[in-house]
Amino acid sequence: MNFLYNEYGDIMKTLFLDLDGTMYRGTQIMEGGKEFMDALHERKIPYLFLTNNSKRTRAQNCQHMLDMGYTDIREEDFFTSAMAAAIYARRHYEKRRAFYIGEDGLKEALVEQGFTLCEENADFVFIGLDQKADYQKYSKAVNALTKGAVLIGTNHDRLLAQPGGFALGNGSVVTMMEYASNQKSPRIGKPYAPILEEALRVSGCSKDDVILVGDNLETDIRLGSEHGVETAFVLGGVHDESDIDRLQIHPDHIVADLSELLVELCP
Repeated sequence: MNFLYNEYGDIMKTLFLDLDGTMYRGTQIMEGGKEFMDALHERKIPYLFLTNNSKRTRAQNCQHMLDMGYTDIREEDFFTSAMAAAIYARRHYEKRRAFYIGEDGLKEALVEQGFTLCEENADFVFIGLDQKADYQKYSKAVNALTKGAVLIGTNHDRLLAQPGGFALGNGSVVTMMEYASNQKSPRIGKPYAPILEEALRVSGCSKDDVILVGDNLETDIRLGSEHGVETAFVLGGVHDESDIDRLQIHPDHIVADLSELLVELCP
């Protein structure tokens, strides 16, 4: 494969790395993950963690990986769907009052983009992954939407990889809100263009400079295949190789795990 280097041995690509199901499941490092990241650091291969998970702030994402055993991870290494959603809404709308369902990552992103967080008279309802949200909070969001607030979902993942299986993804909640409010959220997170465009902007890369690495055919790999970016599909997460023909989403490269990807990247 050896698709990182040119004929002179110069690094020509930046890796956009998925997190959940690619680098870890919950608090468990995926096979070969530590060695993979150590090699990237040693060889100065550029990367950005590009995740649809909107729960964590950059600092929390960083600490989460350090706590499970990764090293030399920095806060600036992360770009999330919460960040992309807040930037998207700031650029496309003038109003700034936001009610949100989500955790610290979405709150931080909204505040950074100049939104006023509110419980009443909201201009927007942002929906991000919130593992503590309940029926009352969902109903409050629907009430705001029926009064004219604009629905903004951070991402549309159906499932989230967890140790031993899967949890409900944020996209399933966004779809519930769309049905209840008779609105349609803009598509922002992977596999849609807004998150890619912003990630390219913050990294200073073009599409030709990037390889998208992930375990989810419907988000990570579809993002690349539909927007002209090279992809590497890592098995062992949300999808396996048998899903490729079923979904008709075809990666450029397929590897069993991050150990194999490291060998292919740096033979």
